[in-house]
Amino acid sequence: MNEQIGNEQIGYETGDGVAQIRIERPEKKNALTAVLYTGLVEAFKRAESDPAVRVLLLCGSDTCFTAGNDLQDFMNTPPRDETNPTIRFIKQLPVTRKPIIAAVAGPAVGIGTTMLLHCDLVYADPNTRFQLPFVTLGLCPEAASSYLLPQIVGFPRAAELLLMGDPFSAQQALEMGMINGITPAGEVIATTLAKAKQMAERPAASLLLTKSLLKRAHARQVAEIMAEELTQFGERLRSPEAAEAFRAFFERRKPDFSKFI
Repeated sequence: MNEQIGNEQIGYETGDGVAQIRIERPEKKNALTAVLYTGLVEAFKRAESDPAVRVLLLCGSDTCFTAGNDLQDFMNTPPRDETNPTIRFIKQLPVTRKPIIAAVAGPAVGIGTTMLLHCDLVYADPNTRFQLPFVTLGLCPEAASSYLLPQIVGFPRAAELLLMGDPFSAQQALEMGMINGITPAGEVIATTLAKAKQMAERPAASLLLTKSLLKRAHARQVAEIMAEELTQFGERLRSPEAAEAFRAFFERRKPDFSKFI
């Protein structure tokens, strides 16, 4: 059943125990804005409070998950305090009690990758391109990714992904243990929805308890590191390196960091 959540760029549909939450801004490769983050938080909270929903399915389209933050919007509404929609969404991810399954295709950049570290199952289309370009933008990791990524893929690989910021494929993500599987091309949402419906058939109380037990060991560290990252991220946003990176992005040129110590 399609439902309205007051945000035309976030699709919300429920059925068979699954709340499907879709990022729908295809003309901008699903780049995330303050408005979109607000819609995502609203959708997550609605799914959490709906007793008919047992599983959340987070997706974009079969060709695009999200290109990450819309940099122009991000510069206009930087994450400075707890009221910021970006921060509200990042903090919503680890406290969501119900299982989250993600279907990923095309670009999954920045937050488009780090949010997946909080999902319980992740499936990707063969065309998916993940990227963590924080350092290249003069920033630092967020969403507790500096902690969770080494836990999942090991320190050497996490260091390479975060320090270099180069794109990596669905096959590489699978080999590193970041995702659960690669679906046939063009079928990631259908395949993942079938998985979500299968999970929703399990006893609801057991799903909630099992997820809680799985997450409990790292909950405190995630909260603490997420808070530290957000503080550092805010400082980096005001840095000259970030200013140069953002100018270069909009001027479509290579940034020059040589003058910064």
